Amino acid sequence: MSNRSEQTARRPDPGLDAIMSERHRLINLAYRLLGSVADAEDVVQETYARWYAMPPERQQAVESPGGWLTTVAGRICLDLLGSARARREKYVGQWLPEPVPDAAEWIHGWSGGTTADPADRVTLDESISMAFLVVLESMTPAERVAFVLHDVFRYPFAEIARIVGRTPAACRQLATSARRRVRAAQSSPVPDTSRRADIVRDFKQAWAAKDLRALVDLLDPQATATGDGGGLVTARLHPVRGSESIARDLIRLVTLAPDLTLHERTVNGQPGLLLRFHGEIAAVMALDISGGRIRNIWAMRNPEKLRPWTAD
Repeated sequence: MSNRSEQTARRPDPGLDAIMSERHRLINLAYRLLGSVADAEDVVQETYARWYAMPPERQQAVESPGGWLTTVAGRICLDLLGSARARREKYVGQWLPEPVPDAAEWIHGWSGGTTADPADRVTLDESISMAFLVVLESMTPAERVAFVLHDVFRYPFAEIARIVGRTPAACRQLATSARRRVRAAQSSPVPDTSRRADIVRDFKQAWAAKDLRALVDLLDPQATATGDGGGLVTARLHPVRGSESIARDLIRLVTLAPDLTLHERTVNGQPGLLLRFHGEIAAVMALDISGGRIRNIWAMRNPEKLRPWTAD
């Protein structure tokens, strides 16, 4: 009967391909946990740096390299979420999650090249909609990690417990609390993608035509518009509330910037808009549509958060 050291010695080296094949899953996990492609990139790079810092015998002793990578990435994300509050206090204006395009639009990879490895892209689904990411921002770091790992990535609570440093039962409670937040934010029926696209198209046309009444009718009376300029470009420091106030702001914008053009795009897996000024990307808008009307507008203007978008 062989001892454990002999079994470890005979275990095959996981190899570069097996380790790097986890990258796509890790970037998707880190983005959902942090709401930032740049931060997700840093987390994955740090995770791999820690893996390759281990001597080969320790790497070979890891029974599940994928599980090891997930645990390390999850803990790094948890630490970053814990320090995010202090960082956000120094952020100029409103902080919004970084919007991502669909695969056809994503041309800038992590290295800043002109093409992106598919593993560098974030997979688009309901767990990446801007509305979902904004709800995640309201959670505690432990709630967010437990919820995303369990409800989105289907990790068992026993594994999650090792990441957040709590018992499986406590992690289950964290996920339950987070789930209540998500349900509370989904108070009205959400239209299907086709209907959402129609509403976004009508919104675009009404905006371009400076049709105040049409814009007001498309917006929920209690709608909110939030911009993120990061102190680098002009953006309102506080959200604008109310359908008429938002509509008047939108008309004022296209009146002052007649060269502004509006383009329908997929933003975080949902119909949205891309704005260009003098041919350059000026903003990306994610729209939250509920009950047949636009309930939230999230406008990303911070150029540092627009790097995955095309410049065609």
